[in-house]
Amino acid sequence: MSTIWVVVIGAVVIYLAYNFYARRIDKNIMQSSDKRATPAKMYMDGVDFMPASRNVLYGYHFKSIAAAGPIVGPITAANIWGWGPSLLWLVVGVSLIGWASDYSAIMVAVRNDGNSLSAISHKLIAPRTRRILFVFIFFYLMLLAGAFVGILAAILSARPDVPFGIIMLALMGLLAGQMMYRWKMDLVLVTAIVVVATIAAMALGPWGQHKDDKGKLVQGPIGAAIVSLNASVDDLNGKQPILSLADPTNADPRIPVPGADGKRPTTAAYDAATNQVKTLPNYLLWMVFLFVFSYCGANMPIWRFAQPVNYIGFWIMLITIVLSAVGMVVAPLTGVTDAAGKTIGAFALTAVKDLGFSWPLAGKAWQPLWPMLFVTIACGAISGWHALVGSVGTARQLEYETDGLPVGAGSMLGEYSLALLSLTAVSIAGVGGGGGRFAAGVGKLIFAGTFGMIPEIFGTALGFGAFVMIVLTVTQLVFRVMRVTLAEWMGDTVPIFRNMHVSSIISMALTLALVLTGTWVYLWQMFGASNQLMAALSLLVVTVWLKSEGRNPSFALYPMVFMYVTTLFATCVTARNLYVTIAANPAMSGLPVAGAWAMIIVAVLLLIASLVIGWDGLKAYQKYSAKPQARPAPAGA
Repeated sequence: MSTIWVVVIGAVVIYLAYNFYARRIDKNIMQSSDKRATPAKMYMDGVDFMPASRNVLYGYHFKSIAAAGPIVGPITAANIWGWGPSLLWLVVGVSLIGWASDYSAIMVAVRNDGNSLSAISHKLIAPRTRRILFVFIFFYLMLLAGAFVGILAAILSARPDVPFGIIMLALMGLLAGQMMYRWKMDLVLVTAIVVVATIAAMALGPWGQHKDDKGKLVQGPIGAAIVSLNASVDDLNGKQPILSLADPTNADPRIPVPGADGKRPTTAAYDAATNQVKTLPNYLLWMVFLFVFSYCGANMPIWRFAQPVNYIGFWIMLITIVLSAVGMVVAPLTGVTDAAGKTIGAFALTAVKDLGFSWPLAGKAWQPLWPMLFVTIACGAISGWHALVGSVGTARQLEYETDGLPVGAGSMLGEYSLALLSLTAVSIAGVGGGGGRFAAGVGKLIFAGTFGMIPEIFGTALGFGAFVMIVLTVTQLVFRVMRVTLAEWMGDTVPIFRNMHVSSIISMALTLALVLTGTWVYLWQMFGASNQLMAALSLLVVTVWLKSEGRNPSFALYPMVFMYVTTLFATCVTARNLYVTIAANPAMSGLPVAGAWAMIIVAVLLLIASLVIGWDGLKAYQKYSAKPQARPAPAGA
């Protein structure tokens, strides 16, 4: 397989899905109109409801949905099953399900005064559905936040060349919000200033890096300053780990890559003899940094921080994708080689490794292609997070209804290109997990795409920085939605939860406790299943709403049934794997076992909640099916 074919497949799928399917649904089923007043205009409060330019909103929504999912998911799936099944699911998923989920969730929220999916389900399905959906969404978001915060803190702790760019991102986000909405500056000029400054900061992080005579990496001035900061914090308790955990996947960024002898070296954060990852105090320092960043995004007015930060992140990601895509085309045509002398344009992974249908040995995880592929690769094909952030965030900023299709469907198809890049990156870089393989592959592609003008080491640093930026800009929105959900869920019973600061702090405290019960990879396993269940439930709400409005629900109904059944089975398989490999494993003890049991309990809770919601949804669908079908309101009504 050559990288150039991935570019061709990606371009063809995006063109066909958008122009020959999405446009038809928008015209014939949703009937969007620029004459209807949107919630952003009707309820403009300058905090959550705020009309935004289609161009800004596209960047905001793209960065709101593009997080670790389209990177970690395809990389993990390619390592388990091969790149062939992963590519096929990405193509089929985004074409028939993914864009429809994102777009329809936004449009249904717009047609219901910008209400959340929970509030819509209360009116549309049943009051208890709203309460149960609140429980599902909150615990789902806690899994999501735990997975993202865990991996981000590990990267910031392990990569001293990354934090400076992230700090500058926060400052440039504040500046961009001020320039766009207070000083009314030209959008092109604002974009040029803040994006160039952020990229420059990302480049300064690895500046001066080199290897000494023994091949050891020596940091440049900025990286060395971060190393000194980490060392000072670790000295507070004599460099003793707060806790140590084993990562059976070796995907934790703190685990070093094997050397020339195939063995992993022992570092301050990793013991090669025991395969234990040490959680040092500097890890907690970067967790606090992430919580402060996310606190700003969750509580400041949307225009002040969250939206401009995501807008900057969108351009960073777009530049990374474009340069990498050029490299995917140039590499096989020129035969360029990487620093190790290997051809960049050829895949190193096999197309099909294992379909996983053989029954596992005792104590081993079971990874059958169905249903596990469909929850391992979430974002890039379909994702429940997209529906959540689209309904409570993007829908409240939509200036015109007709912007819903390019913003919702267009962003999802754009994220699909990021997933293809991730799949390509790991396929040419070889076996490996997480942000490390993504960054390594991106470094090679950018080197090829710039004809060697950007060295591989800088391309890799840009890949790492882009990965952190992708995840961090979404994490702030996870906590924003989390505090809104907690306030709506508990606010009537316990009024203090209506206070945004209280609900945010409680959400972050629960996330901190969850992260410290196990490595992020355990959280990721359960997040994938719960994320796709959330997608199925959002499609259920859309399906019932379409039926109640007398519109054809087929484009949401059939994907909903497939995802609902698939993810129920996947959640059971994931809970089973957690039990046999960790909870009941005599080699495991302490926090990993406690974390595994916590994930199993959450899995059971989510299963029960989704079954009840599914039953209520079925009854509501039957109720609306029995009534005479109302004709859709004409455009402009």
